[in-house]
Amino acid sequence: MISLLVAMDKNHVIGLNNGMPWHLPKDLRFFKEKTTGNTIIMGRKTYHSMGGPLPNRTNVVLSRTKDDFPQEIEVIDNLETITRWNRENPEKEYFIIGGGNIFNQVLDIADRMYITWIDNEFEGDTYFPDFQKEKWTVTSKIKGEKNDTNPYDYYFIQYDRRRPAK
Repeated sequence: MISLLVAMDKNHVIGLNNGMPWHLPKDLRFFKEKTTGNTIIMGRKTYHSMGGPLPNRTNVVLSRTKDDFPQEIEVIDNLETITRWNRENPEKEYFIIGGGNIFNQVLDIADRMYITWIDNEFEGDTYFPDFQKEKWTVTSKIKGEKNDTNPYDYYFIQYDRRRPAK
Protein backbone atom coordinates (compact mmCIF):
# COMPACT_ATOMS: atom_id res chain seq x y z
CA MET A 1 0.00 0.00 0.00
CA ILE A 2 1.26 3.46 -0.87
CA SER A 3 0.23 5.96 1.79
CA LEU A 4 0.76 9.67 2.05
CA LEU A 5 1.41 10.97 5.56
CA VAL A 6 1.17 14.73 6.04
CA ALA A 7 0.09 17.52 8.35
CA MET A 8 -1.51 20.57 6.74
CA ASP A 9 -3.43 23.69 7.61
CA LYS A 10 -6.74 24.93 6.18
CA ASN A 11 -4.97 26.23 3.07
CA HIS A 12 -2.94 23.04 2.45
CA VAL A 13 0.25 24.63 3.85
CA ILE A 14 2.69 21.87 4.82
CA GLY A 15 5.94 23.76 5.22
CA LEU A 16 7.88 26.98 5.60
CA ASN A 17 11.61 27.38 4.97
CA ASN A 18 12.16 23.58 4.92
CA GLY A 19 10.42 23.15 8.26
CA MET A 20 6.94 22.95 9.69
CA PRO A 21 5.29 26.25 10.64
CA TRP A 22 3.68 24.71 13.76
CA HIS A 23 4.64 22.46 16.63
CA LEU A 24 2.21 19.65 17.46
CA PRO A 25 3.83 16.94 19.62
CA LYS A 26 0.75 14.70 19.28
CA ASP A 27 1.13 14.79 15.49
CA LEU A 28 4.82 13.91 15.80
CA ARG A 29 3.86 10.96 18.01
CA PHE A 30 1.24 9.88 15.44
CA PHE A 31 3.90 10.07 12.71
CA LYS A 32 6.30 7.96 14.75
CA GLU A 33 3.65 5.33 15.57
CA LYS A 34 2.64 4.99 11.91
CA THR A 35 6.12 4.87 10.40
CA THR A 36 8.25 2.94 12.90
CA GLY A 37 9.22 -0.40 11.40
CA ASN A 38 8.12 0.69 7.92
CA THR A 39 9.58 2.34 4.83
CA ILE A 40 9.44 6.12 4.57
CA ILE A 41 9.97 7.78 1.20
CA MET A 42 10.78 11.46 0.87
CA GLY A 43 12.32 14.03 -1.40
CA ARG A 44 15.85 15.34 -0.99
CA LYS A 45 14.80 18.61 0.68
CA THR A 46 12.61 16.79 3.19
CA TYR A 47 15.48 14.45 4.03
CA HIS A 48 17.88 17.37 4.58
CA SER A 49 15.31 19.21 6.72
CA MET A 50 15.19 16.23 9.10
CA GLY A 51 18.91 16.36 9.75
CA GLY A 52 19.49 12.69 9.05
CA PRO A 53 17.76 9.33 8.73
CA LEU A 54 14.93 8.52 11.12
CA PRO A 55 15.67 5.51 13.34
CA ASN A 56 13.86 2.18 13.14
CA ARG A 57 12.64 2.80 9.60
CA THR A 58 13.89 2.15 6.09
CA ASN A 59 14.71 5.65 4.81
CA VAL A 60 14.38 6.18 1.05
CA VAL A 61 15.05 9.42 -0.81
CA LEU A 62 13.45 9.99 -4.21
CA SER A 63 15.78 12.33 -6.05
CA ARG A 64 17.38 12.86 -9.42
CA THR A 65 20.19 14.74 -7.69
CA LYS A 66 22.94 12.44 -6.49
CA ASP A 67 23.79 14.13 -3.21
CA ASP A 68 26.19 12.42 -0.87
CA PHE A 69 23.73 10.50 1.31
CA PRO A 70 24.75 8.29 4.23
CA GLN A 71 25.07 4.58 3.51
CA GLU A 72 21.82 3.74 5.37
CA ILE A 73 19.80 5.88 2.94
CA GLU A 74 18.47 4.20 -0.18
CA VAL A 75 18.27 6.63 -3.09
CA ILE A 76 15.86 6.03 -5.97
CA ASP A 77 15.29 8.25 -8.98
CA ASN A 78 11.83 7.27 -10.24
CA LEU A 79 8.27 6.48 -9.16
CA GLU A 80 8.33 3.15 -10.97
CA THR A 81 10.55 1.78 -8.20
CA ILE A 82 7.86 2.60 -5.62
CA THR A 83 5.08 1.02 -7.69
CA ARG A 84 7.23 -2.08 -8.25
CA TRP A 85 7.94 -2.43 -4.51
CA ASN A 86 4.23 -2.04 -3.83
CA ARG A 87 3.33 -4.67 -6.42
CA GLU A 88 5.99 -7.12 -5.17
CA ASN A 89 5.16 -6.59 -1.47
CA PRO A 90 1.38 -6.11 -1.21
CA GLU A 91 1.46 -6.74 2.55
CA LYS A 92 3.70 -3.70 3.19
CA GLU A 93 2.76 -0.07 3.63
CA TYR A 94 5.08 2.52 2.09
CA PHE A 95 4.80 5.99 3.61
CA ILE A 96 5.41 9.03 1.42
CA ILE A 97 6.30 11.83 3.87
CA GLY A 98 7.01 14.81 1.64
CA GLY A 99 7.65 17.31 0.41
CA GLY A 100 5.19 19.12 -1.77
CA ASN A 101 6.76 18.10 -5.08
CA ILE A 102 6.85 14.42 -4.11
CA PHE A 103 3.23 14.52 -2.89
CA ASN A 104 2.28 16.06 -6.24
CA GLN A 105 4.01 13.23 -8.11
CA VAL A 106 2.54 10.34 -6.10
CA LEU A 107 -0.99 11.54 -5.35
CA ASP A 108 -2.43 9.64 -8.34
CA ILE A 109 -0.85 6.32 -7.30
CA ALA A 110 -1.57 6.55 -3.57
CA ASP A 111 -3.97 4.11 -1.93
CA ARG A 112 -4.35 5.96 1.37
CA MET A 113 -3.74 9.36 2.93
CA TYR A 114 -3.17 10.07 6.60
CA ILE A 115 -3.75 13.79 6.98
CA THR A 116 -3.39 15.71 10.20
CA TRP A 117 -5.68 18.62 9.37
CA ILE A 118 -4.96 21.68 11.48
CA ASP A 119 -7.89 24.07 11.82
CA ASN A 120 -5.71 27.15 11.53
CA GLU A 121 -3.87 29.22 8.92
CA PHE A 122 -0.11 29.51 8.79
CA GLU A 123 2.40 31.27 6.61
CA GLY A 124 4.00 28.78 4.27
CA ASP A 125 5.90 28.21 1.07
CA THR A 126 5.12 24.53 0.49
CA TYR A 127 1.65 23.12 -0.12
CA PHE A 128 -0.09 19.77 -0.34
CA PRO A 129 -1.74 19.41 -3.75
CA ASP A 130 -5.47 19.84 -4.15
CA PHE A 131 -7.15 16.47 -4.43
CA GLN A 132 -10.56 15.41 -5.65
CA LYS A 133 -12.41 14.43 -2.47
CA GLU A 134 -14.93 12.41 -4.46
CA LYS A 135 -12.11 9.95 -5.27
CA TRP A 136 -11.51 9.31 -1.56
CA THR A 137 -13.52 7.95 1.36
CA VAL A 138 -12.95 9.20 4.90
CA THR A 139 -12.46 5.96 6.83
CA SER A 140 -11.42 7.55 10.12
CA LYS A 141 -11.57 11.02 11.66
CA ILE A 142 -10.34 11.57 15.21
CA LYS A 143 -10.16 14.93 16.93
CA GLY A 144 -6.73 15.52 18.42
CA GLU A 145 -6.30 16.69 21.99
CA LYS A 146 -5.87 20.45 22.26
CA ASN A 147 -3.76 21.53 25.25
CA ASP A 148 -0.84 23.78 26.23
CA THR A 149 1.65 21.91 24.05
CA ASN A 150 -0.80 21.20 21.20
CA PRO A 151 -2.44 24.63 20.93
CA TYR A 152 -4.57 24.15 17.80
CA ASP A 153 -7.73 22.30 16.92
CA TYR A 154 -6.66 19.43 14.68
CA TYR A 155 -7.94 16.12 13.33
CA PHE A 156 -6.31 12.87 12.29
CA ILE A 157 -8.13 11.95 9.07
CA GLN A 158 -7.62 8.76 7.09
CA TYR A 159 -8.71 8.73 3.47
CA ASP A 160 -8.82 5.56 1.39
CA ARG A 161 -9.00 5.72 -2.37
CA ARG A 162 -12.37 4.73 -3.79
CA ARG A 163 -12.02 1.81 -6.13
CA PRO A 164 -14.48 1.18 -8.96
CA ALA A 165 -16.89 -1.69 -8.31
CA LYS A 166 -15.96 -4.88 -10.11
